[in-house]
Amino acid sequence: MVDDEPSLVLVVTRYLERDGFDVVAAGDGESGLVLARQQDPDVVVLDLAVPGMDGVEACRQLRTFSDCYVVMLTARADELDMLIGLAVGADDYLTKPFSPRELTARIRTLLRRPRGRPCHHPGAMDAAPQVAVRVFGDLVIDPQAHEVTLAGRPITLTRTEFDLLDALSERPRMVFVDRQAGRG
Repeated sequence: MVDDEPSLVLVVTRYLERDGFDVVAAGDGESGLVLARQQDPDVVVLDLAVPGMDGVEACRQLRTFSDCYVVMLTARADELDMLIGLAVGADDYLTKPFSPRELTARIRTLLRRPRGRPCHHPGAMDAAPQVAVRVFGDLVIDPQAHEVTLAGRPITLTRTEFDLLDALSERPRMVFVDRQAGRG
């Protein structure tokens, strides 16, 4: 678990341990990545807003050496944050406040799903997963290089703009619905 709120880490750890999970915790993204390399986790519960390296970048880097499940756990309920989290490799996204029992149930659900390759294997740290370049007419998106070109010319995008374009282009026929629309 990677979260900088000690009281939350304690509560979640108790719930998970009571359900038979072994839990290690880190308070920032860099420490979380070090632990992930050392511990070979099946699941990483990752806060989006941890100090230092944020959860988005930590998830990106985690994906370069591990295919473990990632649950983003965050106070950010904005749809854009969720899309970015999922685009960089999170398998699930849960907003605070949340039920520790729901988190445990989501983790158990993820663990029932087969992964494409083992969670971690020797040499995996050296090889980043290959991601296909996406082409939509004159628009070319290279998720691996974080580059976008239009009619052969490079397009400069902010990190958020690129992440959003990456998320949308990854599932071009999927409809995204604003869950907040029509409320209040």
